[in-house]
Amino acid sequence: MNLDFASSPINRDLSPEDKIGFFRTMMRIRRFEHLSLGQYQRDKMGGFLHLYTGQESVAVGTVSLCGEHDHLITAYRCHGHGLAVGMGMNECMAELFGKVTGCSKGKGGSMHFFAPDKNFWGGHGIVAGQTPLGLGLGYGLKYQDLPGCALCFLGDGAVNQGAFHESLNIAALFEIPVVFIIENNGYSMGTSQSRSSAYRDCLAQRAEAYDMAWDLVNGEDLYEVRAKAHIAMERARRERLPTLLEIGTYRYYGHSVADANAEKYRTPEEIERYKTYHDPLRLWRRRLVDEGVLTEETAEAIDKEAKQEVAAAIKFAEASEAPTVEDITRDVYWEVDHETEAGRTGRHFFND
Repeated sequence: MNLDFASSPINRDLSPEDKIGFFRTMMRIRRFEHLSLGQYQRDKMGGFLHLYTGQESVAVGTVSLCGEHDHLITAYRCHGHGLAVGMGMNECMAELFGKVTGCSKGKGGSMHFFAPDKNFWGGHGIVAGQTPLGLGLGYGLKYQDLPGCALCFLGDGAVNQGAFHESLNIAALFEIPVVFIIENNGYSMGTSQSRSSAYRDCLAQRAEAYDMAWDLVNGEDLYEVRAKAHIAMERARRERLPTLLEIGTYRYYGHSVADANAEKYRTPEEIERYKTYHDPLRLWRRRLVDEGVLTEETAEAIDKEAKQEVAAAIKFAEASEAPTVEDITRDVYWEVDHETEAGRTGRHFFND
């Protein structure tokens, strides 16, 4: 890890409690994902399960910079982002179980965590489908003259979708306060970056075609994630300009749990090397111990607490009711369901 990032303006004033809080959140995400996998393998969940294991520092580092007027949206690997913004494990686990107590009332599953009260707008299953929506969140901030930015997360495979390029074009053309964040875990589903994307030096360099600022970030270093994301977010808040960030990271499991070839398109040795030398949770723990902020005993206690919290969430999910057949037509269109003026007239935007 680079000491320069630890001493950057956004990091040098972090309290020991802040740093331990980051570790706690990353540990909670790690244990949530690990124990969710066990429940999936016991047939307690339907649909897909896209695990965030190995990428925790990206969500925790960026979300830690968010304020009142900042908004987030992501793709289908959304559990980490949801927990990072403060969603409860009960509502998240219940959603995986397809129960009415879930954050999307059991209708969304793994790919569709939402928390509008926390400015978290999902969880989207269509590759790059969230990029125009992230652009829209940024446009809304500019239209309302609010000092915030929109964080739009996507995977490395999404950079080849037309919607992504259309979003970058409009963001640059109309100076929209949005930060597009490529979580580059090296494989677009099951295909390596070199076999799926044409590029010169990196994917973020594509921003140059739109005269947009860009940067590369080492996703295993929480200090670097915060330092570089802060620059991009301040550019959005103060200058109303977009940025494309590419954060290098790695997922330990397959694209989803249904990915049976996860150890064929990459070797077990590669996976183990990342776990041993590049694990963001292990590196952050070691860093805090070296700084004298965290003890091994406290770290183990935090790990134990996280496991207990997930176990309780599993019990909650198991005890919750499943949706009824009638529920399928509820909560489909918010405006219509709540009989608002917009729902009655079809006039939703720009009515002033």
